[in-house]
Amino acid sequence: MPEQYTAYLSIGSNRGSKADNLDQALAELEKQDHTRIITVSPYYRTEPRDYADQDWFVNAVVKIRTILAPDDLLGYLKSIEKRIDTEGKPFRYGPRVIDLDIVLYDTLVLRSEELDIPHPKMHERGFVLQPLCDIDPHILHPVLNKTCNTLLDEIKINENQGIIPFNNSDLKN
Repeated sequence: MPEQYTAYLSIGSNRGSKADNLDQALAELEKQDHTRIITVSPYYRTEPRDYADQDWFVNAVVKIRTILAPDDLLGYLKSIEKRIDTEGKPFRYGPRVIDLDIVLYDTLVLRSEELDIPHPKMHERGFVLQPLCDIDPHILHPVLNKTCNTLLDEIKINENQGIIPFNNSDLKN
């Protein structure tokens, strides 16, 4: 049996039926035998970051088990994005139908032209940390050596980021 790895993915959407887009991405994730979803956090409505002039997002974090190496996993995620969002995002940090990012991959620290693990901005983003804490608040950031719960507390002290629990009465937008 091939070696399996645990990874955490951030998923988000702010175009179209946002929660449905996340649901579709989750279904796509499990279409191949090499990747299995272990846990999905609750969905959150979140304020846009980096480029504020756009709709709020719906975000979540997914814990997976995979036999894929990090670069192969990235390729798989990009192929899912292209299947769901044939137009793509118009510019960096712009609106998108679906966005899938590797946040953590076991305790790996990797820096390359194509991929940075842990995600280089995860410790600044409540929309990643809150759902990650819902899955496991004691996950340790392998570079900062702090738990995600500690990182989330630091964000809450230093800045206000709009993160609101999402529910189906939000009409899946």
